[in-house]
Amino acid sequence: MRHLKFAPSWLRFLIIFLLAMGVLFRFFNLDGKVYWHDETYTSLRISGYTITEVKQQIFNNRVIAGESFTQFQGANQQKNLNDTIMTLAKEDSHHPPLYYIIARLWMEIFGNSVTAIRSLSVFISLLVFPCVYWLCRELFNVPLSVPGVAIALMAISPIHLVYAQEAQEYILWLVTILLSSASLLRAMRLESQDKDELVKERQRPDLFAIWSIYAVTLAISLYTFLWSGFVAVAHGIYVMSIAKFQLTGTVRTYLLASIVGFLAFMPWITIVMGDFFQFLISADKITTQSSLMPIFPFLIMQLSRIFFDVDLSLDNPLGYLITPLFLILVGYSIYFICQTTNYKVWLFIIILIVVPALPLILPNLIAGGILSSSEPYLIPSYLGIQVAVAYLLATQLYNGNVSRRRIWHIIMALVIICGLISYKVSSQAETWWNKGMSYGNPQVAQIINQTTRPLLISDALGDNYGNVFSLSYLLEPKVRFLLVNNQKVPKIPDGFADVFLFNPLDTWRETIEKKYKAKTDIVYSDNYYSVWKLTKFSKLRRRNIPPNNKLSAS
Repeated sequence: MRHLKFAPSWLRFLIIFLLAMGVLFRFFNLDGKVYWHDETYTSLRISGYTITEVKQQIFNNRVIAGESFTQFQGANQQKNLNDTIMTLAKEDSHHPPLYYIIARLWMEIFGNSVTAIRSLSVFISLLVFPCVYWLCRELFNVPLSVPGVAIALMAISPIHLVYAQEAQEYILWLVTILLSSASLLRAMRLESQDKDELVKERQRPDLFAIWSIYAVTLAISLYTFLWSGFVAVAHGIYVMSIAKFQLTGTVRTYLLASIVGFLAFMPWITIVMGDFFQFLISADKITTQSSLMPIFPFLIMQLSRIFFDVDLSLDNPLGYLITPLFLILVGYSIYFICQTTNYKVWLFIIILIVVPALPLILPNLIAGGILSSSEPYLIPSYLGIQVAVAYLLATQLYNGNVSRRRIWHIIMALVIICGLISYKVSSQAETWWNKGMSYGNPQVAQIINQTTRPLLISDALGDNYGNVFSLSYLLEPKVRFLLVNNQKVPKIPDGFADVFLFNPLDTWRETIEKKYKAKTDIVYSDNYYSVWKLTKFSKLRRRNIPPNNKLSAS
């Protein structure tokens, strides 16, 4: 790879330009997209309140204003950092606490706005670039070309923009995967050199330090996201494969470092195990309430979104045209890296792509579909694919005759254009595919905001709880909420000309119709929820509307 050691000036300029564009787009319009269901749960956990406490305080059949939600959406004086950790342990133990601790401290400094909490993910995402540089240096042992192209691709990758602008732990998880993987590769390289007596005695402390870094980053990764356990399994398979499944000194050191990392995670894993059956029950509820997607079209679409994403649905004709092209590019990249690199290189990438994805794919093959919210679990696979493509592009820019190099220059230019177009479209959108069950909230908010004296009625069943919180960010101050628990028939006060029912069960909706002698018309519906309006309610109550539309907020 001598021809890859130094990148020409035009490539260095291109890398710097794309890196700058990626950074700028990450900070652009942070509050533009809907703050969706799962993000409101992030803010709830940061606040230190439990769902039970929230239901007692606002899901109590009383009319409230949108300001009533703010207490439960960020740092506050009533709860502290210990409450943040405890509410995770009690109600959400499958989300480890590291990201939420960092976010709580961040919001205490910068406030509870959507821009503030999402900016934390943006700043964390900037760590991806030096980390992927380190990983590629350890894999390919070249100073700039392959690492530089990898940085450029990740800077304009639409899938990374999605998680860099979301108030969740996934971008931090990517950073921990990069750090643990790079430190593992460096430690193994130093171990190998030591065996060949190519390392001087003074380098032994560096070897100990690198294995220590691996143990620490493994623990940090586990405290960020539980799926890190499968990344650790991938690392273990790689180490054992390189050692030909023999208990060598490197394997012993690796096992010791891994044990230290897992022991550091033991306090939280005991909480997870204690809450395991309750987690299975909640996961089953989510599965029954959310629509399953065909697994192979889903995977192919996610592969395409690594490079090009303009929020296309699975059945969009443009998607059927574009996704095969990226499938060919990725397939050839993996074939090329297997044919042209040492087995220690291509084996690591293949294992990183395949092993963490199998626990997600295999059960869903049996179930016959996959949840649309499963895409973050594929982050290790995204990383392996991007590194493989970066190696292919960086290599083909130099190899072959002039006409061959021009073809690969065109391919690289098209990949860059696709990424920049994706960023442009995404930066101006109100919602995106990753918003899941809250994808239609901007449209619902527009319908409600157009009315004069709106009241939104909802219960706390299923996904309604988080979606009502999400809507509160989009609705105007004139909108009032009447939230009930256990599907009690709401006591609707006088003074509201427009009454909406948010995702009611048919029996509950019919009971409300019967009590108020009104009819309901559906005004919005998608795969996740529906919104109904009491069409005759305004005629029955118009004479009771108070002057100046002064409504109680409590």
